[in-house]
Amino acid sequence: MKKSVDLVSGNIINTLIKLSLPILGTSFIQMAYNMIDMMWVGRIGSNAVAAVGTAGFFTWFGSSLVLISKIGAQIGVSQAIGKKDFKERNRAIYNSLLINILVALIYTVFLIAFRKELIGFFKLGDTEINNMAISYLVVVSIGMIFSFLNPLFTGIFNAAGSSKIPFLINTIGLIVNIVFDPILIFGLFGFPALGVVGAALATVGAQVIVTFIFIISFIKNGYSLGLKNIKYIDKETIFKICKLGVPTALQNCCFAFFAMIIGRLIASWGPVAIAVQKVGSQIEAISWMTAEGFGAALTAFVGQNYGADKWDRILKGYKVTMILSSCIGIFATILLIFAGESIFSIFIPEAEAIKAGGIYLKILGLSQLFMCIEITTAGAFNGLGNTVTPSLVSIIFTGLRIPIAIFLSGFAFFGLNGVWWSISGTSIIKGILLLSLFIFMIIIPNRKKVLETIDK
Repeated sequence: MKKSVDLVSGNIINTLIKLSLPILGTSFIQMAYNMIDMMWVGRIGSNAVAAVGTAGFFTWFGSSLVLISKIGAQIGVSQAIGKKDFKERNRAIYNSLLINILVALIYTVFLIAFRKELIGFFKLGDTEINNMAISYLVVVSIGMIFSFLNPLFTGIFNAAGSSKIPFLINTIGLIVNIVFDPILIFGLFGFPALGVVGAALATVGAQVIVTFIFIISFIKNGYSLGLKNIKYIDKETIFKICKLGVPTALQNCCFAFFAMIIGRLIASWGPVAIAVQKVGSQIEAISWMTAEGFGAALTAFVGQNYGADKWDRILKGYKVTMILSSCIGIFATILLIFAGESIFSIFIPEAEAIKAGGIYLKILGLSQLFMCIEITTAGAFNGLGNTVTPSLVSIIFTGLRIPIAIFLSGFAFFGLNGVWWSISGTSIIKGILLLSLFIFMIIIPNRKKVLETIDK
């Protein structure tokens, strides 16, 4: 980070690809953590998947809270580098670290204190599933601080254009998780069989190692975590980071909360329905996490070029990234629609679940392109410091999933599939709407700036 990668000059396509590929790799690694857990836990049965999936809502909610500091840091660091203002960059880094740690500690205490009530909210109707979910939640809560720090370090490195570093570090964490998941879940090599608790311990252990390596890399790049950095802490920067990060964090918290409500609705169809949604969403994450990777790369790229006032590169970068992301969305649509059951069978080898999972993936497959468009466009908005617009679009239409799901699932023709249609349909609307807003709010009003930049 001391020698930040320059994103404001050179070939745009090459720059974006070099920046995006490691970020995409990191995104897939993050997705792989959950998928590997689900693959091994699925061998225990649908009840175990339902338990881990239910507790997973709260780790998901935690990853939303991380965005308060992560998004603020990404935007602050990238724009400061574009301006070549390194004091501002340091203020963005150290104030975001302070916010991150405080939020993580508060959330950890909340999860442990109210673990029974939080799992009880879903009314799982099965004591075994309920107890497994609580046990899993307690373990991941204890390691929550590491789950908060790692995405923040990733965001800081990415904003500086050094996306290879978090990719390599997170790869190490994934390898650790792959090795210890089956060992701790099934009790191999003399270890006790811990079931879902073993899956949680493997994930937390990997996160601890990742944090440790991040800290070493952070220090090697010229930064410290000592008390001398207090000089960078100030109320104005904290407010700025929160102003940038809270809308996106609120969006994702609402997304998680709405998903909890829908999860409670799905629970009325039994553990197989819960397992289908949990595993299906992990499979669907192929396109979602890829688009998130492109969006994160675009945030850093747009942020640096916005700081340098290079509007031609901002809009060209957006177009290039949109084309790449759209290709992924189209590929995911084809994959989920035509190979859904085969993919789902890898995770849960139960005939009823495979059939239901195939239907879920076909319905969600229709929205993959639009979901990629939404996420990529949100990344461009974020790089410009406008986190409110994409957040509002997401909150409003994701919230509408609840009444639509209740309405459609009430018809015998739809049943449980009505829930899946509510998710897919609103994703399509969000993609179309956010793209339209970007055109009318950003592209059209800034045509003059683009021409002026080219003339220079």
